[in-house]
Amino acid sequence: MNKIMDLPVLYSLRNCPFAMRARIAIYKSQQPVLLRDLVLSDKPSEMLVASPKGTVPVIVTEKGIVIEESFEVMLWALTQGDPDDLLFTDTPELLDKMLILIYQFDSEFKRCLENYKCAKRYSESNIDECRQACEKYIHQLEQLLDGQDYLMADRESLADIALLPFIRQFARVERQWYLQSPYPNVRAWLNRYLQSKMFSKVMTKYPLWLDAKQDVMFGG
Repeated sequence: MNKIMDLPVLYSLRNCPFAMRARIAIYKSQQPVLLRDLVLSDKPSEMLVASPKGTVPVIVTEKGIVIEESFEVMLWALTQGDPDDLLFTDTPELLDKMLILIYQFDSEFKRCLENYKCAKRYSESNIDECRQACEKYIHQLEQLLDGQDYLMADRESLADIALLPFIRQFARVERQWYLQSPYPNVRAWLNRYLQSKMFSKVMTKYPLWLDAKQDVMFGG
């Protein structure tokens, strides 16, 4: 059994979607880490020494290796343990498809989502146009979920947990519109996650690490 001080350290921000998906993957992997929750206005010097760019999530492994991109943190976690086979190890063609989907959403949908959120925040006149740009990708997920509960198959995959935090953000921009939108499969998929024990665990609110420098065991 690992000694507590020898565990990887995760610097995280509770509501950041990138940190959120990293925590989900760590939770799913059952890999224990020491969680250090923070706010971006007061970043720990220990994190900045490890990762000067100052964004979350950041993992510092027990060997001192620094991983500072959320998707790489997810892959690291699932290589430590993948009891639910989220990487679909026996079907590499599906892994390729999910990696393409994740890249598409990380590189394209995320930009559209940021524009949509800004249009809402600043009451801009082009909010319908911004929403429609996002809908192209939401429609794609709606089709993938037609006849199955998850994006790649009838069981959960890396793609589901990688996209989840961003679809959650999309659903919160114009809540009433979303609830009446023509995407019932996406709503059912998202609701299953939001109502799950896993999501409650991942979104637990912890004391900020800088206040007492008290590490929290997470994931194991």
